[in-house]
Amino acid sequence: MWSLIRFKIVQKILVAELNTCCRLQAMTTAGKNLPKVYITRRIPLDGLKVLQQSGSCEIEQWDSDDPVPRSELLKKVSGIHGLYCLLTEKIDKDVLNAAGPNLKVVSTMSVGYDHLSLEDLKNRGIKVGFTPDVLTEAVAELTIALLLATSRRLIEAVDEAKNGGWGTWKPLWMCGSGLRGSTIGILGLGRIGEAIAGRLKPFEVEKFIYNDITPREELAAKISAEFVPLEELARQSDFLIVCCALTPETQGICNKQLFSKMKSNAVFINTSRGAVVNQEDLYYALANHQIAAAGLDVTVPEPLPTNHPLFKLKNCVILPHIASATVETRNAMAALAAHNLLAGLKGEAMPKELKL
Repeated sequence: MWSLIRFKIVQKILVAELNTCCRLQAMTTAGKNLPKVYITRRIPLDGLKVLQQSGSCEIEQWDSDDPVPRSELLKKVSGIHGLYCLLTEKIDKDVLNAAGPNLKVVSTMSVGYDHLSLEDLKNRGIKVGFTPDVLTEAVAELTIALLLATSRRLIEAVDEAKNGGWGTWKPLWMCGSGLRGSTIGILGLGRIGEAIAGRLKPFEVEKFIYNDITPREELAAKISAEFVPLEELARQSDFLIVCCALTPETQGICNKQLFSKMKSNAVFINTSRGAVVNQEDLYYALANHQIAAAGLDVTVPEPLPTNHPLFKLKNCVILPHIASATVETRNAMAALAAHNLLAGLKGEAMPKELKL
């Protein structure tokens, strides 16, 4: 406990020192015509260090853990050359117009990019950086944790223990579903899906099946997964894990048609994007026992209002979008986004560039 407190104190001191350095740098380099960069949030130290120590850009930052207000964003982007943003900022035509013709690169500290107007960015010749790969392990770990918490009813059990529901031992009380001998379905087999499957193998899973836009034969071979149509994925899966990107094709793909074909004892897990799920349809499926349970790390909107019907269901576990929330992962994401930004400003190849 005390080590965590000390860590947070040291972190705050370092952040303050770095922010001071950034402000001093901006003052001392103002006359050197360095490219201007705007950071839309307080970011992990490793990312800020990369930008500050490069000495190749003038930095301004929204110094808060909360998202920058839209009006402030539109004002601050004027004349910038590089934009460092997060998922919470919608980078659309209005922002690009406000930024003006100097903007060369947008770097998002995220794997997802549905908050970016890609067509507008492409038409203006603006490069885009993102942060895949570095959060794969953390997301896979959290997905397993969420699956176990949901399938073994851990949150519900903790509530029972706290609230006096724990009485005598009962043979059928708090029974959930085990992984041994089960069929795992993966919707969207990419790096994260592969990592999840690798972590589930020691649980003696019987079979892995998956669905994607097209068969992913090389990845599937690594985990001995079979490609099946979406309907068959729903029918066979004891645990259906959603790992796909949010695209026009996947928007609302998990809906009443999918849930109605799933087993009544099936568990649904989503750690991808909230909008791939029709939440009204999911609520109906859970409330009417079409499926056994659901675990969500992502919702629409975020945060989900505390009076939302899904929160009232005992068989629905909802987390506040924390799949990548390890100190190591967030620092790696921040540093990669910074390196992407610097490369884009120099006209060099980014470590991770989104091909538009």
